[in-house]
Amino acid sequence: MKYFLGIIGGGPAGYTAAAMASKAGKDVVLFEQNALGGTCLNVGCIPTKTLLYSAKQYFNATHADKYGVTASDVTFDYAKMVQRKTKVVRKLVAGIKMKLNNEHCTVINAPASVASYSPELITLTAQRSCSDSGLTGEADLYEVSNLLICTGSHNFVPPIPGIADNPHIWDSTSALAATQLPESIAIVGGGVIGMEFATLYHELGVPVTVIEAMPTILPNLDQDIVKVLRDKYIKSGITILENTKVERIEGQEIYLSGTAGLTGTISANRILVSVGRRANIEGLEALTDLEYNRGAIVVDDFMKTNLDKVYAAGDVTGKIMLAHVASRQAEVAVGRMLKTIPVQRIAYNAIPSVVYTNPEIACVGLSEAQTAELYLGDTSKFTVKSIPMTFSGRFVAENEGEMGLVKMIIDNKSQSIIGVHMIGNPCSEFVAAASFAIRMGYTVPEFEQVVFPHPTVSEVLKEIL
Repeated sequence: MKYFLGIIGGGPAGYTAAAMASKAGKDVVLFEQNALGGTCLNVGCIPTKTLLYSAKQYFNATHADKYGVTASDVTFDYAKMVQRKTKVVRKLVAGIKMKLNNEHCTVINAPASVASYSPELITLTAQRSCSDSGLTGEADLYEVSNLLICTGSHNFVPPIPGIADNPHIWDSTSALAATQLPESIAIVGGGVIGMEFATLYHELGVPVTVIEAMPTILPNLDQDIVKVLRDKYIKSGITILENTKVERIEGQEIYLSGTAGLTGTISANRILVSVGRRANIEGLEALTDLEYNRGAIVVDDFMKTNLDKVYAAGDVTGKIMLAHVASRQAEVAVGRMLKTIPVQRIAYNAIPSVVYTNPEIACVGLSEAQTAELYLGDTSKFTVKSIPMTFSGRFVAENEGEMGLVKMIIDNKSQSIIGVHMIGNPCSEFVAAASFAIRMGYTVPEFEQVVFPHPTVSEVLKEIL
């Protein structure tokens, strides 16, 4: 049988593409060597946020006196938290399976690779599985007219001496799999993943040290927003070492050097290494002319590679490694294959992102530093507005002792909104409104006409104008 579309990888890009193409009546074969849902659902976004929510419940209970509530002898069971995390993941994986359960979609639970390529025919090979013994080593061939590569990414292991074969080292996957909390933890990497794990462990009472080689944690975010989080976390007892490099690790001992950080050694029961991810490109060797850039597959605005009938979506493209970006990329790729009119390009300038710390950070568009760079330092070309979240009555009612911050960046010539950055709960739930404004090119007068419900924290997006 020849399939219209072959998909390697069953993460957000892969299962979205399979559902869209099969719904259109096209025969699809999807290969996933692990569980459907990919990194995000199984060992990333969902399990992390599930554990973070449990931790927040405990943290809020122990600080409930701020709201006139007394809670005595509050405890938690981390093993039960992990059990609930597993249950949530299984439920969502089952939901994806149901979504793909139709006559036009075939799911193969096995690793796949490209066997041969020509614009007329692409062949894929997958190891045959056996119910008793798993993969047999024998391979089946599949013929497809179009190929979508959604192979995702993996944790990057930096070349730090002492990481390999060190039983005290965790990556994000092994941290999520643990059923017991560490006595203490050092997190190498103060990016999004590192700061979310710092939040989890800190709220459950684990001593946390964050080590970041860059001058600041969360270096890609607006620094006024980052400063609010950094100051709160340091005050609450998290140790944050910026401008600090890990020279080597010996067992539980971490040897450091840095201009602004600590020079010497620190020790921790566990060491979580979270310094980024790299694209998975194994199994694509038969695509000898496939173009790469810095280890990721190069694609055009419609997710097409330089090879005819070959597309890529998700982390493997090296663009923005977020699940919602992967899903949208898949929609665009399949739309192109189906010749859907019109096929919209992805508005990367309007992609929202969230850091699930406590308080949350949410942002979309250009930061103040990026805007200044775009305009070559000419600050007369843009306006930066900022207000505390306390301009919202709902925020004041629900966030005792917090200030929060909202920043909006406006192009002075067009009066269009080009960036929104926020810290304060629950900004993740309304950042999409800012994303929509940027995507549609809303000017300040147009956005002023939008009516926000009262009382909600989302009203700050209008108050700032």
